[in-house]
Amino acid sequence: MGVHERDSQGPRRASASAGGGLTTGEVARRLGVAPTTVRTWDRRYGLGPDAHTGGRHRRWAPADVARLERMCALTATGIPPAEAARTVLGEATPQAAPAGRTPGPARAREEATAEAAAGRRAAGPSPRPSARARSRAGSGLRLGDVRQECKGIARAALRLDAAALDELLETAIDEHGLVAAWTEVIMPTLQAVGRKWEGSGEKYVEVEHFLSWHVSGALRRGAPPAAADGPGTTTVLACVPGENHTLPLEVLAAALAERGLPVRMFGGALPVESLVTAVRRTGPAAVGLWAQSRTTASRPLAQHVAAMEWGVRGARRKPVVLTIGPGWTGRTVTGLPRPTGLAEAVAVLESVVSR
Repeated sequence: MGVHERDSQGPRRASASAGGGLTTGEVARRLGVAPTTVRTWDRRYGLGPDAHTGGRHRRWAPADVARLERMCALTATGIPPAEAARTVLGEATPQAAPAGRTPGPARAREEATAEAAAGRRAAGPSPRPSARARSRAGSGLRLGDVRQECKGIARAALRLDAAALDELLETAIDEHGLVAAWTEVIMPTLQAVGRKWEGSGEKYVEVEHFLSWHVSGALRRGAPPAAADGPGTTTVLACVPGENHTLPLEVLAAALAERGLPVRMFGGALPVESLVTAVRRTGPAAVGLWAQSRTTASRPLAQHVAAMEWGVRGARRKPVVLTIGPGWTGRTVTGLPRPTGLAEAVAVLESVVSR
């Protein structure tokens, strides 16, 4: 994609080693939950750090974070938090406490485990999550070898946690830049949600819509004011008729605005007549036509827009038309750029506008 990979764990490792562990805020971002959720799990269920450190802020060691990751995975499958906490505590391997006293969080875990055991003895054996449920809880969205941010965003989306999702998306864009955040964090997460939806009988449609909406909102909030345009400097972006998948074009529009390039975004399913009128009225340097599906990608339309002229007689110009999106695969139009990713599309448009 032309995007340099970054070590997403570097700053966290430095922070962890400098302070003896992660802060509550860093743990929350890693898990994709609100900091108040981490504190609640600590206070209510005894899932806090094993060791105490000086100062007000608590520090979370890898073993502490592992327990919370298991807690997130269980609650993401619909298991109530109290039951999930009992499962996590029951799975923990008991360790000998130092002579004299037991650390506070460890004592809380022991008491919670003892209380849960007493309740189970009184009420009879309670069913543990099935092997299938435990398998689903452990994997969540199958993201593979991706950035840690992907897992946090996926968990927040599965929980429909708007506040945590907005914070995670904005943090990813701020830390990595829009192009890298989209290519390496947001897009893999969207693809994972899509796979989960396709493989589960369309059970996660609401998650896909929820995530897409919040990505769109994060792009709008982070985009700078629209740049002033003029003939021959503007890029027109539109989905072809019948195509309503606008999010990739929204990302491209935001990336161009981030670079100070004027953009006119016309959204989904723009009718042919309206597209032609928009090109005539704006006199763009480039036109990006997005097609998600091969059934909507129209070679005649792309060729017609590429042949349009604007400007005064004797100095007329034609726009450079980019065919963008998977729908154009196998439907390449001779002479028209066909960028395969966001970074390449941005580079082509920067080159066109700077001519």
